[in-house]
Amino acid sequence: MCCLMKSMRVNSDLVLITGSIWFLVFFESIFLDCPKHIYLVFWFYKQLKSSHNIIVSHTIMSHSINSESEFDPKQPSVPISYPIKTLKDLESRSYYESFHYPFNKASVPIESGHSAPLPNRRRILVCHDMAGGYLDDKWVQGGTNAEAYAIWHWHLIDVFVYFSHNLVTLPPPSWTNTAHRHGVKVLSNYYYLLLMCWGLSSLKGMRERLSVMKCFQQRSLPKCMQQRSLPKHLAELAVNLGFDGWLLNMEVSLKPKQISNLKEFVNHLSLTTHSSVPGSLVIWYDSVTINGDLWWQDELNEHNKPFFDICDGIFTNYTWQEDYPRRSAAVAGDRKFDVYMGIDIFGRNTYGGGMWNCFPDVILCMCQTNAALDVIRKDDVSAAIFAPGWVYETKQAPDFETAQNRWWSLVGKSWGITRKYLGTLPFYTNFDQGSGYHISVDGDQVSDAPWCNISSQGVQPLLEFADSTANSIQLIVNLKEASYNGGGNITFKGSLEKDTYFKRRIFQGEFILSKLPIHFFYSVKSDSNSSLGLVLEFTSTINKTMSVLLTSHGMDHLSSEFSKVVLTSEHKGNALGWVIHEGTIEMNGYILTGIHALCYKPNAPSKELKSRPFGPGHTAPSSTDYSAVLGHITVKTSNYKPDFPISTSWLVDGEYIHWKSGPQDSRILSVKISWNLKGKNFAFPHYNVFVEKPPKLADGNSGTTLEPVQEYLGVAHVNCFYVSELKVPASTSSLKFIIQVCDFDGTNRNLEDCPYYQLEIKGL
Repeated sequence: MCCLMKSMRVNSDLVLITGSIWFLVFFESIFLDCPKHIYLVFWFYKQLKSSHNIIVSHTIMSHSINSESEFDPKQPSVPISYPIKTLKDLESRSYYESFHYPFNKASVPIESGHSAPLPNRRRILVCHDMAGGYLDDKWVQGGTNAEAYAIWHWHLIDVFVYFSHNLVTLPPPSWTNTAHRHGVKVLSNYYYLLLMCWGLSSLKGMRERLSVMKCFQQRSLPKCMQQRSLPKHLAELAVNLGFDGWLLNMEVSLKPKQISNLKEFVNHLSLTTHSSVPGSLVIWYDSVTINGDLWWQDELNEHNKPFFDICDGIFTNYTWQEDYPRRSAAVAGDRKFDVYMGIDIFGRNTYGGGMWNCFPDVILCMCQTNAALDVIRKDDVSAAIFAPGWVYETKQAPDFETAQNRWWSLVGKSWGITRKYLGTLPFYTNFDQGSGYHISVDGDQVSDAPWCNISSQGVQPLLEFADSTANSIQLIVNLKEASYNGGGNITFKGSLEKDTYFKRRIFQGEFILSKLPIHFFYSVKSDSNSSLGLVLEFTSTINKTMSVLLTSHGMDHLSSEFSKVVLTSEHKGNALGWVIHEGTIEMNGYILTGIHALCYKPNAPSKELKSRPFGPGHTAPSSTDYSAVLGHITVKTSNYKPDFPISTSWLVDGEYIHWKSGPQDSRILSVKISWNLKGKNFAFPHYNVFVEKPPKLADGNSGTTLEPVQEYLGVAHVNCFYVSELKVPASTSSLKFIIQVCDFDGTNRNLEDCPYYQLEIKGL
């Protein structure tokens, strides 16, 4: 972000210039150093359109031209996330008139305990900057790329910034939902830079652009930034879309007399956002100085501290030297943790070089990013990791998931701080990473299509990266093996001798328990020679610790290693192979601090266990083979029961109904379905959407004798869902859209008891 072209990665998705590298340098000088020549930009734009040796990708130029003429946000279409590109659109509040606005509201409030100010310790801020943003994640209801980029190491992150090169970057709700689920604050980005804010590729809004260019030429701020309306609009967006504040990136030169206006803008935005969103943040990016110069300091000093003093922190540029964190800490005083030293993972002049430097055949590699983190940790300030998507974009070996786990494990080892999950009961996770190759509901696979939707990411297990040969049993979050709910699970495979066990931590947190008994549920699919239990760690108010084993079978040879053993009851799930384990324990006065998985061999496999097939084509295991899958975990108080309203309590309606002809006399339907509880403002965590297509009988009526078939359409995290291009066979008389209500403890409402929308099919 230190300057326009430095921050734009030169690749096939951004800007590719062949034989005209000089243009970039000159272009940058026009914007940053010579504002009086800014009108020359339009001459260069004309050359861009006609030149054969300059190629500009669709994401920066040509797409902007096409999208502005083709995309009408007021018209119904597949819901997407998108930024606000002009001050005119921001001031007019036209975003709220968009068809897409209701779909873009984050539905997950930040987890209990994290809406307060940030912890008084050094922190990690992650600025995602993934290939320009708004890629697979722009599809609010989910995309089709099972290998889409995602982050799941939330236990190392305190603040997440969704970044793009647009005036107002609005985080897709998927990122806000999953970050909040893990207690991480989410910031949007206000990026004031002429080229990116006003899209030179567009021929619309010429009057506004000329006005803005005049401001640049005069080194002044647009009028709206000298008033209090703009902070109000930005704070309003944070409230309505559910994110937690702003990163201010003001990469402009200003006249010194304009600095008072800029300071007033920053101060009022901080105050307005704080009063509107509890626990919110406004962070200043190290760019323009108090003298009005666009001069990146790479540290906190007298040139940028006046901005730091009126907001919640500073994100420094990346080209700092080894003693800059120490110097910044001295300037910040008791606010040293609000200094976030920038690290560019692409290694562009960043301290330590970013990326990593791995020696072949060496398990423990030296990570260049760690060099920067080690210095920051030593001087006890915070870190801002920019573009961790480097692992994904550069296709690090051997595959994205392995490389990502390895990279973040090095970050964790260097940083030395792991956030604890501060949760309230009920606690539920299905180990979903927000993408996969199938979808299951209560053990039944309802879709085999590849998908991605970060909103669906469950609370992530705290798995340590380990070499594949270091342990007898390997465990991974598996997106291809059958799941119990969603598209993920934890798979355990390897070898294990009798009378031994393998234990691995999967969660770390703090759940304060009441006098009521605690119920635990977890689903397991295993072969007949493998068993899987849970070990729960508790700490009392006087620091007394206890470990409790939940198991369905006696383990006399291991019982002495735990404070208590609780035998669970078993019952078969609705789907073949899954067994649900249930246990109860009273731990009044204790805090649940950890959950471990325990792999072991049963003393004497019961007939019940032997009857459970692991999967099609599964061969009989040897005496030491071990194979088990953990599908979900639920922890709740004994009196908690899902409060599912009866179906008639819901108001379900369809609008924007559009039919068109399809092949073989079929019809194609698009419709927006919305639902609300009568007289109540209560939302569930998500809703599965199904459709039934009953065929016509000979008399023309709908079929009632056949068992109805529910076709899975997708998942909604708000109270509406857009059905796009649904193929309806000619034999279908009506459509029944079923909204399956899903509770916070992972319980799914029976489909026959769910609200629905009935649509009769009429002639075109």
